[in-house]
Amino acid sequence: VGRPINSSPMSHECQCVCNPGLTEPDMPATTASKKMSSKSDTALESTAPENGHHVSHSPSGSPKPLHVHGHHPHHGRTGNGTEKVVLLVDGKRFSVNPCLFTKYPNTMLGRMFNSSMDNHLTMKPNEHGEYEVAKGVSSTIFRSILDFYRTGVVNCPSSSSVQELREVCDYLMIPFDEKTIRTHNLRDLLHELSNDGARMQFEKYLHDVVLPRMSHCAQKGERECHIVILLDEDVIDWDERLPPSGGEEHIQRVYNNDLYRFFKYCENRDIAKEVLREKGLKKIRIGIEGFPTTKEKVRIRPTTGRTEVVYNYVQRPFVTMSWEKEEAKSRHVDFTCVKIKTEIAPDAEAANLVTGPDDSEY
Repeated sequence: VGRPINSSPMSHECQCVCNPGLTEPDMPATTASKKMSSKSDTALESTAPENGHHVSHSPSGSPKPLHVHGHHPHHGRTGNGTEKVVLLVDGKRFSVNPCLFTKYPNTMLGRMFNSSMDNHLTMKPNEHGEYEVAKGVSSTIFRSILDFYRTGVVNCPSSSSVQELREVCDYLMIPFDEKTIRTHNLRDLLHELSNDGARMQFEKYLHDVVLPRMSHCAQKGERECHIVILLDEDVIDWDERLPPSGGEEHIQRVYNNDLYRFFKYCENRDIAKEVLREKGLKKIRIGIEGFPTTKEKVRIRPTTGRTEVVYNYVQRPFVTMSWEKEEAKSRHVDFTCVKIKTEIAPDAEAANLVTGPDDSEY
């Protein structure tokens, strides 16, 4: 006589699993049928097949065979008649109602199980009737992802980091924000959100502030650009006769307090480098350096009698990048050397070459 599996402490309720055609001795058939289809969106987790049989573990640890009345061993029917599907993730199986995924059609699982989508986006089962999804994703994180489709919230497992959860959410196209993610590690959560904000913000700075200065250098025939970010209140007062000797007159200046504050954080500078690399730029350097602003004093060297100006320097962020394609060729001049191939002549011919045909020997 079959009997239902004991309720598991998992967040997903297990469905009733029995031998075909049998119910509990004292339970009416209609009651057993109702318990079989109590909820349409419950999930069943089981381990990988052992000796060709799929097993489910009860809280006591004893394996029990999985089978549902009149259906494929991996499939069941929900209360509204919708057949459940089995998802195979990290060697574990989750029996879920596909209607859960169609509630969020913009996610990857929503597109896979949406019959109105193109065929190349529709998920097809394997030879066992299972859907292999989310390859490389741990079953622990995937269980939390399933919670999103029921409650709209993803609880980060204690055994996983926020960064791992972020990668899975990006892969499955799950929204990653403060409304969706729940975790005790707020620092890592805010760090990931700051990375998103920094990328979006720098894209705007790149188009509105940085790109015009790069274009100015390109129009002069240059193939690299050095930009310094100054504050709006910074004053540049150089001596026309004696400018700074470090080549600062070739540096492009940008006055922008917001961009200055953006580059104050090293994490933002790393994000900016990634964005510039994605744009195809090379030789990218982003940091903070001294930049001359005003004259401090004028002095004459006693040994040479040369006049020089001492400037005040302030620490300001800078960006250097290059879009040069032929780097090696532009640095050096290529010479074409004509190679002359000579052959070693015999002794008689060598003597003629030395003395010449008209010379006399003594």
